[in-house]
Amino acid sequence: MTKTVLKTIGLLAGTAAIALHPASAMAEPISAEQAAALLSKLNQLEREVADLKAQLGNVQQTQQASTSAIAATEAKLSATEEKLEQQKPVKVAFKGAPEIKGEDGWSFKPRGRMLYDFGTVNAPDTINDAGLGFANEARRIRLGASGSIPGGFGYKLEADFAGNEINLTDAFFTYQDGGLTVTAGQHNTFQGLEELSSSNDTSFIERAAYTDAFGFERRVGLSAQYSVSDLLFQAGVFTTDIDDLNNDEDNSIGFDLRAVAMPKFGDAQAHFGASYHYRDLGDAVSSRRYRQRPAVHFTDTRFIDTGNIADAESETSYGLEAAVISGRFHAAAEGHWLNLNRSGALADPTFFGGAVEAGLFLTDDTRGYKEGVFKGVKVSNPVGQGGLGAWQVNVRYDRLDLINAGFVGGTQDAYQASLIWTPVDYVRFLLSYSRLDYDNAAILAAGDNDYSVDSLAGRFQISF
Repeated sequence: MTKTVLKTIGLLAGTAAIALHPASAMAEPISAEQAAALLSKLNQLEREVADLKAQLGNVQQTQQASTSAIAATEAKLSATEEKLEQQKPVKVAFKGAPEIKGEDGWSFKPRGRMLYDFGTVNAPDTINDAGLGFANEARRIRLGASGSIPGGFGYKLEADFAGNEINLTDAFFTYQDGGLTVTAGQHNTFQGLEELSSSNDTSFIERAAYTDAFGFERRVGLSAQYSVSDLLFQAGVFTTDIDDLNNDEDNSIGFDLRAVAMPKFGDAQAHFGASYHYRDLGDAVSSRRYRQRPAVHFTDTRFIDTGNIADAESETSYGLEAAVISGRFHAAAEGHWLNLNRSGALADPTFFGGAVEAGLFLTDDTRGYKEGVFKGVKVSNPVGQGGLGAWQVNVRYDRLDLINAGFVGGTQDAYQASLIWTPVDYVRFLLSYSRLDYDNAAILAAGDNDYSVDSLAGRFQISF
């Protein structure tokens, strides 16, 4: 419209110039009437020019107003986008189960696992025990939830429903600030690499024999963990298991310390650790007993057993651990010495347990590791996406020695092999074989306490 107005003004101006300078436009003179008519037309043209100038001004004002409105609208849109970004709407991720993350650090994730075991234990024919032969069990059936709370707080609650009982495994709160994590409630003490690594991620059906024989378990307590660079320090004070809290006579208390170095050498992840443990058994405990099953849990038969050791006052133990993960290969070694302190001048036995293992993935996968413990494998080529899943073979030597200071509970040397197939993340199938050699066994075989036992077990597992 502006261009049209300008063209019109130019046309009128030209016409006016012709009227004012007739000599240049006409060769002949005009009459008075013609001059008056031209003057009238010129006046009309001047009025039209004034009107057109006014219209042009209105157009310019309208354009300026439009530009201002557009700028204001853009500013409002920018402010709205910034506000929406600050609100951080709820996000849902999938990590075996939905993990919901909301504003300001809130999160919630259901947790669970189902481990179903089956297999057989074969001993010399002269041993007649109901726990031998084929058996099966729901090894672990757990359900719970974990999450975070604004301000650096977190929580975890998980219960186990296996064995027709309900037992709280984890029930604790945490506070985290940088490398510091404080935990209060029922949680793992700091016994070592094998025990602290989740049962979802072990290389064999059961952990090394000493972990169960020496009574490693979760207890109610207060602990702190601090990590800096490739170093990890853990310390805690613990009472008893949460299921025994209502026992007024149980006043046991323990202290745990653990230090771990986690250096990397190129692509290889190394692990070196040491731990110290002390537990005052309190007034309610007057004896201790150390024993172990034959590399599986679905039997109650124990071929190695100290029986009750009277006048027990406290336990002191030490642990050393080392591991390496390099590509498809991993290796780990751990030893633990437990000394039972008895009253007066009675003998104080020291028992030993330890294991050495190595494993190799047949597929392009590697064992997980984080914050001083083993983690599960992240399958590189899962089933359902054109892959075969992750295949892993492992071997282990596991020794438990319960003979010392006149106490003869026997020795157990286990030579083990396992095959693990992880078709997709969070699902595993395990097959494990163990050859167990016993000396001074607690169960006699035709008067002999030196013999061998075979155990073969499988597991179906899903976790989330």
